[in-house]
Formats: sequence, structure tokens, C-alpha cells
Amino acid sequence: VQLQASGGGLVQPGGSLRISCAASGFTLKYYTIGWFRQAPGKEREGVSCISSSDGSTYYQDSVKGRFTISRDNAKNTVYLQMNSLKPEDTAVYYCATDRYPSEVCGPESYNYWGQGTQVTVSS
Repeated sequence: VQLQASGGGLVQPGGSLRISCAASGFTLKYYTIGWFRQAPGKEREGVSCISSSDGSTYYQDSVKGRFTISRDNAKNTVYLQMNSLKPEDTAVYYCATDRYPSEVCGPESYNYWGQGTQVTVSS
């Protein structure tokens, strides 16, 4: 199981960014997958996750209405479209997956992690 995150960068407040996570070594559609982030001095937190069973999605309250998670099974890739970005969204973003996470978007429930991609929101 390998995950490769990409697409991070520097964006101004109010801007948009799409980050991607390409999966290899397994078929993504059979796994729950999510995006997590960790800001300096803070714990890693679940941002958005998408279930393998029914495609249902979870969003952290602070990103609802601004972020959208999607999955392209043909490309074995998951995306996070981030709009109306705020400085507090600045963090390293990680993708992670597991077959049956006990908590849909709890970091402790995921065993397979990609490397992070830095997202910085600043003017």
C-alpha cells in the first residue's frame, strides 16, 4: 500500500487549491480514505474522509461548505478541493487509508499513510 500526496503550495486567503493522493498497490475503491492535517504545535486531525462502503463523506465542521473530497476509482486517486482558504487552514496535509477504520475520520484508526504536502495560506 502506497500513497503519494501532491498539489500543496502557497495560496492567498480566499483562494483555492486542489490536492491529490495517488494510491498504488491496492484498489482504492475498497478502502476508506481520508485527508488529515497537522499544524505546528497541534495534533493531527481529520479533515475529510470518504467511505468505501457507500461513498459517504465526513467533513470537519471548520471546513464544511469550503472543502470537497472526491475519489476517482479509475485513476485510483482521491482529491481534496479546498475553496475559501483561511490562514488557519495552514498545515501539512496527509492522506491515509484503511480497510475498516474504527472511527471514520479518526487519525488513530488509519494504518497506511502517505507523505504530507504543505499547504500555506498567507498574504
